[in-house]
Parts: sequence; structure tokens; C-alpha cells
Amino acid sequence: MKTLRQSLIRLLLVISLFVPAYVSADPVTRLFCVFDPVGQKGPLFNLMKEAQVIALDWGIKLNMTAYTDERVAEYDFRAKQCDAVLLTGTRARNFNKFTGSLEAMGAIPSTQVMRSVLHTLMQPKAYPLLVENDVEVAGIYPAGAIYLLTRDRTVDHVTKLQGLRVATLENDDASLAMVRRVGGTVVQASTATFAGLFNNGSVDIAYAPLVAFEPLELEKGVKSSGGIFNYPIAQMNFQMLIHPGRFPPGFGQKARELAIPKFDDAFDIVAKAELRIPSRYWINPEDENEGAYDEMLKEVRLSLLDKGVYHPKALKLFKHIRCKDKSNQADCSDPRE
Repeated sequence: MKTLRQSLIRLLLVISLFVPAYVSADPVTRLFCVFDPVGQKGPLFNLMKEAQVIALDWGIKLNMTAYTDERVAEYDFRAKQCDAVLLTGTRARNFNKFTGSLEAMGAIPSTQVMRSVLHTLMQPKAYPLLVENDVEVAGIYPAGAIYLLTRDRTVDHVTKLQGLRVATLENDDASLAMVRRVGGTVVQASTATFAGLFNNGSVDIAYAPLVAFEPLELEKGVKSSGGIFNYPIAQMNFQMLIHPGRFPPGFGQKARELAIPKFDDAFDIVAKAELRIPSRYWINPEDENEGAYDEMLKEVRLSLLDKGVYHPKALKLFKHIRCKDKSNQADCSDPRE
């Protein structure tokens, strides 16, 4: 009997070396609230289904529910009715100023820079930057550059935005500052309402990543007389946030590592969405104006940094990476950022 008991103990020890650390006979159930403007049939909700499958191997049963109103998703997560949530980077800034700075205007000008930034933030050494007020960023997913869309293609310069109605997300400090700077009229909107306002003519200008062009039918707003100003003003992203105390230790880092292989897929989806945009919709800025636009975005970015909207370490990191990519940019020598 003693020999049998010892053999069983050895067998259990061997098995434990091969079983994932989070697997348990009875997985714990947690609620993952996913913001997707399209709902349960949307691309974001479907993307997160893979995380649901993998989490089960870690001993976590993620029950997913879709939200088409991002404000409600945020409120439910804040009230701890959701254990995890997927929000835009702008909304995520209400929980983490560092990762919320990813959408700072002009701070990340290209896909290449965005890719480098994301790989940096997903490493274990970045953990202290990803936890704030007992909320952890457990993944970041790129959604592409944000562009201005207009119902009138004669609006081919930012100076022509003066007096025009601009659908502006209610919690987007950067866009509020930008619209006011160019003399536009702010029309309060949300991620659930901005497309409708633009499509039915209630506003003259909207801004969005081009992955939203088809799902939100923004072509209805652009039609034959409008267009897309071919100058990226920021990089949109979605962030998975968790209440870390409701998950096993290390869950956040494992989830971030799970996001890394998805970067290529996400950038590929963005590239294909941009290619599907009819060429007639693009409004190309004059080359000599791009430097002035860069300077304008920088001034907006720095003013919000001074107001505490953006995280200073985040902007320094983004500047380091973009200037490593293109060291001849004018703002690379500016000590204010």
C-alpha cells in the first residue's frame, strides 16, 4: 500500500508539469463585456471569441456580452458588473492615462510606428505602466489611422472647417481641442451616434478609422459630393481592461501575449479596408501644407499634455520611436515633448 501511494504521488507530480497553470476541474466564470458598434455579429466581438476559447484552457470561462453603446459598457465595468471590457483607446483613457495616450493626435503617424509601440507595451517590463487604480490593460488591438470625412469635398484644407458642424465624441478631449482650434462647431456625439449624424447631414464633418467605413455605411454621408481627407490625425485602438483581482495571477500578461500574434491580422484588416475605399473619395492635401498640419497637431498634443490629459512618459516613448523611424522630422528636436 505504501508503494502504491508513493507511485500515485509521483504520477501526480509528473502530470502537474504538463498541465497549464490555470486549468482547474471547475473553471471560474467571468463576464467579458465587448463594445462592438455592430453588436454580436461585429468583427470585434468575433475576434474576442478566440480569447474566450483560450481562456477556458487557463481555467476561466469568459461569458461574453456585446454592447453597441460604449458608454454603457464603460459604466458597467466601472460598477464591476463586468470583470473585463473591450473599449476604444479614448474611453480606456478614463482608466489608464498611459495607454489612453495612444490616440494622441499626431503622436503615432504610421502603422510601422504603431506596431513598434504595441510590441514595446506588450512586454513584461511594461507591466507597471499598464496597471492604474486596480485596473489592468490586458491587451491592445490596433484599428487603423483616423481620418476626417466630409460631406463637401471642397473642404480640402483645415482652415475651411471654420463654422462647420463636426461630430465630436463627448469624452474625446483631443478632438474637442482640435475642433475649437480650427473654429469648427462641436456637435456632441458618441460611438453609437456619430455615423448617423454624419450620414443624415446633421453634421458636416466626422472622423473615423476606415475599418468603420463599410460597417457603419459612412459612404451614405460622403456620397458623390464628399470625401476623405488623406491625412491621418491619430491611431485608433481597442483595449481589453480587467479587474485583475478577479483573475488568476499572471492572466493579464498571458492575455497581452495572446494579442501580439493578432497585430498582423489587425493591420491586414485595416489595409484591406483602406484598399476598398473608392479612389474618387480621397482628398489629397497639398504637400507644402503637411508640415503645417503636423505642427498644428503637435500644438494640440502639447496643450493637452500640459492639462494632464496625456501621460508625459507615453508621449516621450512615442516620440522616441517615431523619431527613430524618421529622425529628420521637425518635432524631433523639440524638447517640450
